[in-house]
Amino acid sequence: MAAILPYSDDSIDLASGMIRDGKVVAFATETVYGLGADTFNPDAIARVYELKNRPGGNPLIAHVVDLAMAKEVSDGWTRRAMHLVGACWPGPLTIILPRKSSVPANASGGLATIAVRSPRHPLARSLLYGCSRPISAPSANRSGGVSPTSAQHVASDYSDQQDLLILDGGPCTVGIESTVVDLTESKAVVRRLGSVSIERLAEILGAIEVDVSIEQNASPGSALRHYAPRIPATLVEKEIIAQVLASGPPAVVLCLESTEVEAPHVRIVLPPEADGYAAELYNAMRRADTTGCSRMVIESPPRAPGLWSAIHDRLARATSP
Repeated sequence: MAAILPYSDDSIDLASGMIRDGKVVAFATETVYGLGADTFNPDAIARVYELKNRPGGNPLIAHVVDLAMAKEVSDGWTRRAMHLVGACWPGPLTIILPRKSSVPANASGGLATIAVRSPRHPLARSLLYGCSRPISAPSANRSGGVSPTSAQHVASDYSDQQDLLILDGGPCTVGIESTVVDLTESKAVVRRLGSVSIERLAEILGAIEVDVSIEQNASPGSALRHYAPRIPATLVEKEIIAQVLASGPPAVVLCLESTEVEAPHVRIVLPPEADGYAAELYNAMRRADTTGCSRMVIESPPRAPGLWSAIHDRLARATSP
């Protein structure tokens, strides 16, 4: 069983030393828990890919404490990039820029670009200060599965890894992965939706494009089927939930408070506000996986700009065949 340690000066010192020594550590961020290693250590980065069973061409995010550390791994710090950092860092925004040649290619999936983020969570920032170097980290789940938003989720996914240290920073407050913006082209391109909305980015940058298709491989989290529970999940409108439940075995239903579900089906209620829904979504999916039901039905939440768009992106990928 992986070891969970509470956030403290001692646990940060231990984890920092492990990362400097080429080990892998799981840690809390405000979005989801990450599985991190020294960005400049190719063997440690390879171990991250191995633990996650992650495809080698799927890039990682280099976590940094500030702009100075970001410049250690990336080039292309134009006025546009600086403006975006000033408005959104630290926080749930990842920026894609040209990768410095000193950064191992496997830290960015072999690409000439690198994804960089400065997390807001105090534990993640303390770890970065303790290491004094960037930490490359994808979400700390097995590849393609539901991202972890608690230390217990990580421990469950890596119950076979006795030497994995997990730094417990409590439940993640954002709950879905960061927004990813590609600044390597003439116009800024959103590669992954997140809690920093398209509307907010347009206020900062002006005209932007959105390309979250699977054809582009520049961004983490671009796979068609991703963030997926173990049991098959279907996304349906509220009006046809009863019809869907009427045929087939008992289902676990992720829904809003106003939706009624009768036995033998199981009901898990999600918050009605976008912030609360996002923070609880992955935990609800993981709970649903443990109910013993053989299928999951997810009520389609409100369709609205902002965070709801990112939520729908995750639900679409989680329920993709």
